[in-house]
Amino acid sequence: MKRVFLLALLGCGIACADRAMAQTNSSSDRFKLITIDPGHFHAALVQKFMYADVSPAVHVYAPGGDDLTEHLKRIERFNTRANDPTHWDEKVYTGDDFLPRALADKQGNVAVLAGNNARKSAYILHCVNAGLNVLADKPMAITPEDLDKLEASFAVAKARGVLLYDIMTERFEITTMLQRALSQQPVLFGELVKGSPSEPAITKESVHHFSKLVAGLPLKRPEWFFDVRQQGEGIVDVTTHLVDLIQWEAFPEQILSPADAKVLSARRWATTLTPAQFKQVTGADTFPDYLKRDVDVKDGSLHVYSNGEFTYQLRGINAKVSVTWNFEAPPGAGDTHFSLMRGSKASLIIRQGAEQNYKPVLYIERAGSPADPEFAAAVKRAVETVARTYPGIGVEPDGQAWRVTVPEKYHDGHEAHFARVTETFLSYLRAGQLPDWEVPNMITKYATTMQAYKMSR
Repeated sequence: MKRVFLLALLGCGIACADRAMAQTNSSSDRFKLITIDPGHFHAALVQKFMYADVSPAVHVYAPGGDDLTEHLKRIERFNTRANDPTHWDEKVYTGDDFLPRALADKQGNVAVLAGNNARKSAYILHCVNAGLNVLADKPMAITPEDLDKLEASFAVAKARGVLLYDIMTERFEITTMLQRALSQQPVLFGELVKGSPSEPAITKESVHHFSKLVAGLPLKRPEWFFDVRQQGEGIVDVTTHLVDLIQWEAFPEQILSPADAKVLSARRWATTLTPAQFKQVTGADTFPDYLKRDVDVKDGSLHVYSNGEFTYQLRGINAKVSVTWNFEAPPGAGDTHFSLMRGSKASLIIRQGAEQNYKPVLYIERAGSPADPEFAAAVKRAVETVARTYPGIGVEPDGQAWRVTVPEKYHDGHEAHFARVTETFLSYLRAGQLPDWEVPNMITKYATTMQAYKMSR
């Protein structure tokens, strides 16, 4: 870590005069995006909508190939859709020297990174070293060595006066926001219990699918997505969201450190894909050579270690996260999320199964016997308080639980949350700083997933 940090700092030069371009005078083109090596569809979703002070001219630097082609197709679909079309002007450079060229040209002040995760921590370090703000897709680190680079990047970003931020879309899912808000109502929730490894205080489970629709069309995934050495194993990928939410809900706006988190147990397992399934989502007739080591010689199926779970303690609070990847969802379903927060007075539970029509629904359950008229009054008071921030929400009985009712306007969908994250990042750029808890908590989050990664192996 020290060697990486010193090399990064020497390259930085710590020239305070070379501050972030985002801190210049306001104009309609105050922020200019540079997209580097876009290999994941999340890079395009950052541009699903326009932003008031972001230039429509976006400079894209990539080695060329299918990843770039698919990215540009998505942007073009946004530009040509019937409702609320965007007007992005993609200015593309391709070549093996795309990264040094991007850093030398410096045609913008915000680098957007969403692609091959094996390269991401190095890209981040190069970008902040060049004085660029960085908005990066998760995960920003998939190995312990990546974590060293990431910590160095945060130090360099601070020295250069630029901001480094990861895309945590799940903070903007309405039932998650309401779960967090209601957990801060002592009259209803009481206090977060400590729980135990076998009965955690917080449980978060996520189910994803390789075959899915994005912007209404079947998603074509890059072949490298199925190589955990490039995408990252499940235990360090989607779990990033879940660990982030646990920190965000259990210790809102509090500064955490890696010493606050202790992983207790961790495991990993594989999802298998047939050659036909692989072709369906990638278009490739055969597995590339770098995946051959993951192919079962008996049945020819590809084994992808995309699944993982671990239990850990965060400041003494027991938590569990679990991520599962299936090939495709049942008809009418999609990616799903389960979340449980246990308080001394009540539990707050998000379910998203068939009973909920595969849409997330937040339930309130009393801790102990549900037959308590005073609890019903506490539920209504707490929901009325939270409704001041989220007008229109309500609550109604559902068996022995209470179901939080949410107006449809709040269910804007996962893809829209990328714009919410981007707007949040832009607000931080306008202010010239992140909240004081964001950087230490990002470091803590990735230090936690790295603990789990090492223990699972």
